[in-house]
This record gives sequence, structure tokens and C-alpha cells, in this order.
Amino acid sequence: MWLREELLKSIWHAFTALDVDQRGKVSKSQLKVLSHNLCTVMKIPHDPVALEEHFKDNDEGPLSNQGYMPYLNRFILDKVCGDFDIMEFNRMCWTLCYKKNIHTKHLLISDNDAFKVWCIFNFLSEDRYPLVIVMEEIEYFLRKLTEAMGTVWSKESFAEYKQRQNSKNFLSAWELIELVGMGYFCKGLNRQILAMGINEVFNELILDVLKEGYMMKKGHVRKNWTERWFVLRPTSLSYYVCEDLEEKKGDIILDQSCCVESLPDKEGKKCLFIIKCADKSFEISASDKKKKQEWTQAIQTCIQQLRLGLLSPHREARLRRRELRQRQQVEEDDLAERMRQLQAANESKQRELEAMRMKMEEAAAKAALEEQRRKQTQLDLQDRYRLDMEREKMVRQQMEEQVAQKSSELEQYLQRVRELEDMYHRLEEALEDERQAKQDEEAMRKLQASLLEKEAAKRAELERIQQQQQRALSQTEAEKQELMAEQLAKERDLQAAVQQLERLQRERQGAVKQYEAVTRKLERAANKTKTWKDKVAKHEGLVRLIQPGRRAFQVWKNLGTLLCVLQQDKTLRMGRVMRTVL
Repeated sequence: MWLREELLKSIWHAFTALDVDQRGKVSKSQLKVLSHNLCTVMKIPHDPVALEEHFKDNDEGPLSNQGYMPYLNRFILDKVCGDFDIMEFNRMCWTLCYKKNIHTKHLLISDNDAFKVWCIFNFLSEDRYPLVIVMEEIEYFLRKLTEAMGTVWSKESFAEYKQRQNSKNFLSAWELIELVGMGYFCKGLNRQILAMGINEVFNELILDVLKEGYMMKKGHVRKNWTERWFVLRPTSLSYYVCEDLEEKKGDIILDQSCCVESLPDKEGKKCLFIIKCADKSFEISASDKKKKQEWTQAIQTCIQQLRLGLLSPHREARLRRRELRQRQQVEEDDLAERMRQLQAANESKQRELEAMRMKMEEAAAKAALEEQRRKQTQLDLQDRYRLDMEREKMVRQQMEEQVAQKSSELEQYLQRVRELEDMYHRLEEALEDERQAKQDEEAMRKLQASLLEKEAAKRAELERIQQQQQRALSQTEAEKQELMAEQLAKERDLQAAVQQLERLQRERQGAVKQYEAVTRKLERAANKTKTWKDKVAKHEGLVRLIQPGRRAFQVWKNLGTLLCVLQQDKTLRMGRVMRTVL
């Protein structure tokens, strides 16, 4: 059974298309035609008199949507059964409205693809009029479309699109069709891929196709295995001759009593499972174990949903998304209400603060006036005090002059007293000094006599010491002359010794040079002797050791003796020189 809200959405599009002047009203003749078409498509007996009876009190002109709604609910929607073709119903409403709102010639999609997008819009749009689809549902639809086309969803592109929309957070059906048809989110793809993606999303969301594919089915009469195209929906599993869905072979109605079980391989068939219903069972063979697992799990999920009394998965997901948006909207409304309350409280506080500011300004003005009065009173008092102070100052100056005069007289009197006292003290000190001077003079006279006696004794002693010093000086002078003569002789001896030492060093150096010359001659003689020995040994075949003769040995011995004599002579001479110096 189709939900009334979904039917009303398609009818709203048709009613809006009949509103040529866009005043929200449609003539009765057009509504009659629309009602007749709706009854025909939805297989409801049409009563043309009912419309006239319902609107007999309103013969002045066109009817509004609000006026047509009670008739639609009472005479059409309340009589709807679930045995009509919903696609034919949607196609009839689409035919009435699409030509007046959009042209698909400049789009990448055909009229049929535009119709499918229109149906998806009705499914995802909000339950309020005029119909719009919010950005969250647009993102959901476009994400599914890109997944169906095998492309990657781009959050950045959608965020850029939302930014271009500014504050507009929704689209109409025709804006959504144009968005998809312009290929903004499927750039680089051809029409065929886009059409396949739209068809896949349409089958999933509108036709409630949860899964589809080829499997083998065992017949009930002939018991043969035939390949069929299976389409799983929330309440049924339909099978067709092929995937174009033109020739339907049957339906497996799913309910709460159904179950799915796995079967062992038999009759040459593998990956078997059975669907048990109340009246019959269906044996099916999948192509592989993975497909078998997917199909059995999907069918079991549908049966579980039916047992729980839930709608199709996509309708449940849509309701959850709406509830989430409603909760978010309620939270936003609550937040806005709290913000308004805070704003009102803030404004109230601002008014209170303004009133307090006014009171403070009045108080400040009063305080300023009081301050001005106080300052004026203070100035008056200061003037009075100043006059009093000036009078007191004059009186004080007069008294100070009198006191100064008296003080001057007193100071002069005291000065004369102090001068007399000082004179008295100086006289006493002069008398005391005179007595002390007489005593000192007597003591000095005695001391001078004793000093004269001591001086005479010291003078005699000094004369004696002077005579001794003169004798010592004459003796020292003679010794000095002798020492100087001896020093000059020693210096001459030292110079002679130095000259002799230098001559000995030169002689030693000559001897060393002679020794080195003799050594070189000996080395040359030894080399020549060795060469001669080698030649003799070579010619005569004799090998013997030829040593230096006795003459060479005697020369070496004489040189060594000569060097020892020279060294001893040098030592003796140096000893005599040092003793002479000392």
C-alpha cells in the first residue's frame, strides 16, 4: 500500500502545472479532468457529480489547493487500493507538469531519466509544500549516483556548490533535474553511464529493488532447472525471463512465516537453498557460494523486517534522516529561543544599565552642584581666613619687632658679661703661666749646667778619636797604594796567561787539523791497499787478509802520545795561570 503523502506529492505537481497564472487556483473544468485521470489510473470508480456537489457553494471561480484537498481525500484517496500501477500514476502526473517546467534538449539525460530523477525527488523531498529537497538529501542522492556510476564522490565539489548557493539550502524538482542533467558531479562520463547510474538509484529507492541477478530455479510441474532474472523487494522475490523485466514469470511472496534454508548439492546443482512459504517451497541454485550467501542473507533480512513490522530499508533510512533533521531543527530552534531569551535578558540588562547610568548622571550632576557650592563656601571661608591671617600677621610682625629689639638689648648685655668673664679668666691664666715660667726657668738653669759639663767631656773624647782616625787613614792610604800596584801586576799576569791560553788553543786546533789530514791519508792508503789486494787475489787466485804494516801502527801510536803530552802541558799552564791570578 503506497503512502498517501507520496501520492499527494505527485498530485501537487499536476495541480501546480494546471495553475497557469501562478495564483494558486485552478478552474473546475481542469480539476474535473485531473480527477477523472486520477480515478482511471488508480482504478477508482469516478463520480462526476460528486465534484459539483462538493463545490456547489463555490461557483465564483477557480479553486485553490486547500479547497481541492478535502474532495481529493474523501472521494479519491480514501478509496485507493494497492492494486494499481504506481509508475503509471507517476507518469500521468509527470506528463502534466514536466513540459511546462523543463526542457531536456540541452541536458545530458533523456525524458525518461528526468522522470526517474523527478520520482527520486518526490521520494526524498520534505513533507511540506511547496515541495523542496534539502541539501542533506541532495548529497545523499548524489553520493548514491556517483557510487552507481563507479566514480569517486567529491566532498570538495559539493562544498563548493553549496557555497555558490549562498544561503539557499534547498532545491525544487526542476532545479534538481537540471543539476543532474548538466553533469556537474559526473564530468567526463557519457550519457549511457549517467543513465545507468540514474536507473540503478531509481530501482533501489523507488522500486525498492534490494538485489537482482541471474539464478537457476527448479520448476514445480516439470521439475526442470531454468535460469531466471530475480529481483528482490521488501515483500516479494520476482523472477523474469531476462533482465529487461518485460516478461514476468512469477512472484515469491514473502511474509512472516517464510524462511530460507541451505540445501546440499544434488542433481548436479551446487550452491542450493530453499525458500519455504506457507503454501509452497522454491528451490534455487546460485552461481557460487558468495552469491548464495548474499542472496540468503538479503532474503532473511527482508523476512526479519516483515516480522518487525518495518517499512522498506530506504524508507526507514529516510525517516531516520528526517527525524535527525527534525531533532537538529528542534535543537536549533531551542538554541535560537535561548538566544532570543538571552538577547531579551541582555536588552533588559542594557535598559537597567541605561537607567542606572541616567541615575548616576543625575547623581553626578547633583554631586557636581554640591561640589560647586562646597567650593564656593570654601572660597568664602578662605577669603575670611586670609583677612584674619593678614591681621594676625601684622600683629605678629609688630610683636616680633619688639621681641627683636628686646632680644638685641639682652644680647648686648650678655655680650658685655661674657667679655668680662673672659677677661677675668685670661688674667688668672696669665698669673698661672708666670708662676710656671719661673719654675721652668730654674729647672732649665740646672739642666744647662749639667749639659755643659757633659759637653766638655765629650769634646775631649772626640779629639782623641780624631787623632786615632787620622793615624788609621794614613796607614790605609799606604796599604791602598800597595794593593793597587799588586792589582796592576796581577792584571798584567792575567793578560799574559790569556794570551798564552789563546796561543795554546790555536796550537791545539792546528794539531787537530793535522790529525784529520793524517786520518784522511790513512783512509786513502787503506782503500788503495784494499784495491791492490783485490787485484792480486783476482790475478793469482789467492784470498788472504792484508793488514796495515807496523809503520802505520807506529804512526798512530806516536800521534796518540803527542796528543796526551799536549793535553798535559795545557793543563799545567792553565793551573799556573789560575794560581797567578789568585
